[in-house]
Amino acid sequence: MHIVAAPDKFRGTATAAQVADAVALAAERAGATADTAPMADGGEGTLEVVGGANRTTTVTGPLGDPVEAPWRLHRHTAVIEMARASGLALVGGAEANDPLGATTYGTGELIDAAVERGARRVLVGVGGSATTDGGLGALRALYPTQRLRGVELAVACDVRTRFTDAAEVFGPQKGASPSQVELLRRRLERLSQVYAETYGVEVGDLEGSGAAGGLAGGLACVGAELCNGFELLAEEVDLYGRIERADLVVTGEGALDATSVQGKVVGGVLDMAVAAGVPVLTVVGKVDDPAPAVCGELVSLSDRYGTDAAMADTVRLVSETVYDFLAS
Repeated sequence: MHIVAAPDKFRGTATAAQVADAVALAAERAGATADTAPMADGGEGTLEVVGGANRTTTVTGPLGDPVEAPWRLHRHTAVIEMARASGLALVGGAEANDPLGATTYGTGELIDAAVERGARRVLVGVGGSATTDGGLGALRALYPTQRLRGVELAVACDVRTRFTDAAEVFGPQKGASPSQVELLRRRLERLSQVYAETYGVEVGDLEGSGAAGGLAGGLACVGAELCNGFELLAEEVDLYGRIERADLVVTGEGALDATSVQGKVVGGVLDMAVAAGVPVLTVVGKVDDPAPAVCGELVSLSDRYGTDAAMADTVRLVSETVYDFLAS
């Protein structure tokens, strides 16, 4: 038996690569082979999907302090996680953030560094941001934007939120009070008008333009293509081709709910497996209501082992679960 392990991260307990390796260990114990393909949807873990960082650049953090931002360059393609330059985790979470002042300037610096080092294609993952500046900081760092001519920019969006909705949808998660959310919304509305006048791009019409507090929309103004993050990364690693050669696909994530099949990793892997006619085992930390109707064979670690054990020993329990499935 040949298995493809294509999980998302189990947020807070295990990375996608750790989970994929746990599946591979179970496969080896059961006398099967495994192809590890840790996945992401454009948020945290994007770099891991394509092989990990091999460059580091000092850039301006979301609140102005310098940060060391890892990124990847391989064969003229750069992969960047904006969270490594402008992420909420860099400021210590929502309580320590300045939601009005947080900037994407460092992400622009990171894109510029990639182009300066010869990247002709730049993939930008945009999950986990501290910012709601509409990408204005990034565009300022990239000025003059003529340097981007001939460079293919692709934004791996993990949400479908539109530009001016970003303040209301994501502002509270970044520490914004109700009055600050309203101020941020008005800023984005005005910025969308400025972008239309300056670049001729109506960012408010673009699905996903509100990703990372509007960074996706800002980059669209200078020619970036806004892509479904999972689909973009799956194409990068030929996930469908690898699934076609498998006898079983194992996927999963920390918390499964209705949104898991709406452009996220688990839903994307399930769709590919169904199209290829390959059965799926979905292992998750827990199942939140409402759960998706179809996930192949579904196992919740919390239901099987208890919530405390599932949180404390995720990697081992994933491996045990997959081994038990293979041995049954």
